[in-house]
Amino acid sequence: MKTLLTFILALSATSVVTAQTFIQGIVTDTKGEALPGVNVFIEDTYDGTSSDGNGNFNFTTTEKGEKTLVVSMIGFHPSAKTINCDGTKQQHSFVLKEKIDQLNAVTITAGAMEASDVKKAVVMKPLDIVTTSGAMGDVIGALTKLPGTSTVGNDGRLFVRGGDASETNIYFDGLQVGNAYGSTASNVPTRSRFNPNLFKGSFFSTGGYSAEFGQALSSALVLNSIDMPLRNQTDLSLMSIGGDFTQTLVGERNSVTASGAFMNLAPYQSIISQNMDFEKAPSSWQAEILGRQKVGKSGLLKAFYHTEHAKVSVNQEQPGTDEVLTTSINNNYNFGNINYKQALDNGWSYYGGVSASFNQDNIGINGTQFKLTNTLNHIKGVIVKDFSDRLSVKNGLELYHSTYKEKNETSQQERSFNENTYNHFIESDYYLSKNLVFRAGLRSTYNTLLEKIWATPRASLAYKSGENSQVSFAYGQFKQLAKPEIRIQKNDLGNSESSHFILNYLYSKKGRTFRTEAFYKSYENLIRYDSASSRNLYGLNNNGSGYAQGFDFFYRDNKSLRETDFWITYSFTDSERNLNNFESKVTPGYAPKHNASVVMKRFIQALNSQLGFSYSWNSGYNYHNPNMAGEMQSTTRDYNNLSISWSYLPMPNLIIHFECSNVLGYKNEFGYQYATQPNAQGQFESLPIQQVADRFLFLGIFWTISKDKNANQLNNL
Repeated sequence: MKTLLTFILALSATSVVTAQTFIQGIVTDTKGEALPGVNVFIEDTYDGTSSDGNGNFNFTTTEKGEKTLVVSMIGFHPSAKTINCDGTKQQHSFVLKEKIDQLNAVTITAGAMEASDVKKAVVMKPLDIVTTSGAMGDVIGALTKLPGTSTVGNDGRLFVRGGDASETNIYFDGLQVGNAYGSTASNVPTRSRFNPNLFKGSFFSTGGYSAEFGQALSSALVLNSIDMPLRNQTDLSLMSIGGDFTQTLVGERNSVTASGAFMNLAPYQSIISQNMDFEKAPSSWQAEILGRQKVGKSGLLKAFYHTEHAKVSVNQEQPGTDEVLTTSINNNYNFGNINYKQALDNGWSYYGGVSASFNQDNIGINGTQFKLTNTLNHIKGVIVKDFSDRLSVKNGLELYHSTYKEKNETSQQERSFNENTYNHFIESDYYLSKNLVFRAGLRSTYNTLLEKIWATPRASLAYKSGENSQVSFAYGQFKQLAKPEIRIQKNDLGNSESSHFILNYLYSKKGRTFRTEAFYKSYENLIRYDSASSRNLYGLNNNGSGYAQGFDFFYRDNKSLRETDFWITYSFTDSERNLNNFESKVTPGYAPKHNASVVMKRFIQALNSQLGFSYSWNSGYNYHNPNMAGEMQSTTRDYNNLSISWSYLPMPNLIIHFECSNVLGYKNEFGYQYATQPNAQGQFESLPIQQVADRFLFLGIFWTISKDKNANQLNNL
């Protein structure tokens, strides 16, 4: 009996042992490196273990038949295989691929500066536009405090790395804006047309930008409007130069923001001395409305419309004569766009829309009347497919329809042209790992006026060199047709061309950002002409060439000093071009070699105030002096501008804001205008091209009203 019991127990023990399956193996990454701490388990059971420091694992299971063996680890794609639990000893190996997401992935930063609260590499937040001293609430004024830009105070537009302002295109929610700046007289600076509070962020490229955007030799500025505001609110502004009213209404799935504004500098100029004789001070009124509607689970439809009317008239002395040039401008402008974006199933998404710009200038020059009419219509559709977390492809089609017409209403002469431009672009991002991403794109174009096809390739590479740092490289070819006022004189003028090479380093950690970039830009087929008379250019051709090269750096810090945010920018640009009617390569008058700025903001709790200042410095501007040998051989003295601002909050929803640009009254000059004929002594007399005024003073009261009392002006500081 004892022998029988012993035999039964032994047989039972043997059955238990033989019912267990022994599973062992190793887990590595795609480079063959062992992965410790990987979860290894049989699906829908409690049987499993974790890999050790060498990536090895082993465990036993009493499960029988076909089962699924799963391995998973944060930051990697899980892997699984079917095994047969048959009571044997088994060996399994797994190779896990890195999982790429927005939290750990490298991003392309060469040539690119984001201004968005959702991007890791934030260089400038949207609200910096309205709180930077010296920017005067202008989008472009704030961007001139960033690397790669130049301050050209007698113009007011955006000049990037030795390029003319026409080399930068501006987009509103991905659709191009025609005539994005207000019309103005010669040497009277202009502003961008849109209210900066409309935008949640911007993408500003100093070069090497995406294949999605084209027809600009230097850069692209993409402004993205707010998707959905938080609450109903009313915003009132009363300023020393005008006022505006904005009403926002928010529903469960829709919202609308409507505003109206007026500006008139006449009262201001009657108090503050000006360096120019304004017959009619700059004045304007504008109205705009932005509506949003959620569609389904992930669709969003936006519609925007902006209308504007502006006037100015100025008398300008002419060197060497007693004559005065009187220029008056009466501008009418309309811009509207409709855009839609939708996330679809299986990694598909879509966005696109249509925009229309209309600009008409009625210009009087010493009694001769001109009417200039320019339209730009833009249609775009883009499909994006995320094949995996490693591979994404963007594919888009565009149509531009543009017209331009000039009419001399005094002589009844006129000329015009219209054209269609068709574009296809395709661009792909491929993550070789979470530390290395490659982007390649191609933009193809057909123009009906030229009856030609061309293509421009783009490529970028970024490597995450450390936990908080990365290196990026970008290359791109870019083509741009001449400005309409030039092409109307010679319709078959070809594209000007540029090639960009950019190397970028970015370090960002806990409130501190350091960014430095080196670049080289070559130019071919630039516009040249033999001579000019009035509005006509003779001998127009594409025989010009040139280059721009240099480096810049940017440091921003809102951690080192309590309640203080500051940034420092420096740019070096060496640029020469053979263009216009010059016979040799020269440095353009809008491209100073050295540009630097310092911006600081400090909130003082005890005073309920934010104090700010900015200091901008440029080396001198080149200009041509006909009294000397050579071309563009003279240089103005350095540009200096110290600006201060003070924002006081007597209540959370009320701001009293004061700002003064060029506090020290520095006599900045941007070149000289010379007489067309020499005087009796054989000298060409000249007048300096100056700022409109030595200083600009601004006082504004901003009041926000909301039913729930949660909206306040602290958001604007």
